[in-house]
Amino acid sequence: MTTPAMLAEALAGRSPVDGGWWAELQSPVTEVICDETGPVLGAVSYALRSSDGAGFILWLHCREDQALAEALVARALERLGRRTVHAFEFASALTLGLEGLPAGHRPATRKALGAAGFAGRDLWRYMRADLPIAGLSHAAHCTVQDCEDPPGKRLEVREGGELLAEATIGRPVAGIGVLWWIGVAPPARGRGLGLALLGSALDLLAGLGAREAILYVDDDAPAGDPERDRTAANGMYDRAGFTEVDRLHSFTHRP
Repeated sequence: MTTPAMLAEALAGRSPVDGGWWAELQSPVTEVICDETGPVLGAVSYALRSSDGAGFILWLHCREDQALAEALVARALERLGRRTVHAFEFASALTLGLEGLPAGHRPATRKALGAAGFAGRDLWRYMRADLPIAGLSHAAHCTVQDCEDPPGKRLEVREGGELLAEATIGRPVAGIGVLWWIGVAPPARGRGLGLALLGSALDLLAGLGAREAILYVDDDAPAGDPERDRTAANGMYDRAGFTEVDRLHSFTHRP
C-alpha cells in the first residue's frame, strides 16, 4: 500500500530507487481527474528531461478504468507535445522499486498506451515468496554491512580476500523485503554459492521483520550475451519457491 510519505516523494519528483534518473528531470506535473462531486478518479504525472528533450509518463493510476486510462494518457501526450515520450521507464516512490508497468495487473493502462501508439518492451520478471523459506542452504563466512543505495544490507562472501559473491537486500516496508541483487563471480559459479547466499539473504530479511520477499529479474538479455543470461537465476528462484507475479513493461511513443 502507498503511504502518504511515498506519495509526497512522488509528487516532489524524488524516489529512493532510480533517484539519479529523477534528478535529470524538470519538475514533474501531476494532474487528476475528478467527477462532479469532487473525488479523484485518476492521476497522471509527467515531466521533461532537459538533456535530450524527451518526455516521461512517470506514473498513472485510474483503478484500471479504460476510459480514464485513455484520457490520462492523452492528456500527458498533449501536454508533453510532439517529442519522444517514455512511460514507466524507471521506478517511482509509489512502489518498493517497481521499474515498469505490471502488465497483467494493469490491463486497461497497458491497452490505453498501446491504443495511443506506445510500443511496449517486456523487461522484467516480478516474483514473490512468503518468508521464512525452509530447507535452503546458507553461505559460509558471509559478512553483512549496512548500505544506503538502496537502503538496506549488503552481504559478501570472500575467500582469501577475493570477493566470490554478493547480495543486496532492502529494509522491509510493511513486512515486505526486496532482494535487489545476487551476483557470483565467474570463477566461483557452479558451486551452489548463489543459492546458499540467497538462503542467507532471505533469512536476514526475515530477521529484519519481512514476512514476504519480492525481486525483479532483468529478463531481456540479448541473445548470445552470457553475462546477462538469466536462465540460471530464474531457475534458482523457481527452486527456492518464488512464484511469478507479473511481467514488467516499459513503453516508448515516437512522434
